[in-house]
Amino acid sequence: MPQMTFVEQDGTERTVDAPLGLSVLEIAHKHGIDLEGACEGSLACATCHVIVDPSWAPKLNEPTDDEEDMLDLAFGLEKTSRLGCQIVMTDDLDGLVVRLPRTA
Repeated sequence: MPQMTFVEQDGTERTVDAPLGLSVLEIAHKHGIDLEGACEGSLACATCHVIVDPSWAPKLNEPTDDEEDMLDLAFGLEKTSRLGCQIVMTDDLDGLVVRLPRTA
């Protein structure tokens, strides 16, 4: 099974099993990681904002216009910011690293 690593706000790294077909948001919830996802992955908010490790960013599909619009609402936006609900785990993403942004 693929794995991925979440870097929490305090710098703690948590490597977890990441079942194929689940989004980063769903994986976070499965493992009790503090990633809100207020709209439950319907691409209607930015509360599942994550910052993808720069070495992994080129391996992801480009964000859609709708995702870009929602990201404009995110706090602490960075060049590799994405919405966790829009990143779906595949074999190619085994080892993915994302950082949770600092809260306001």
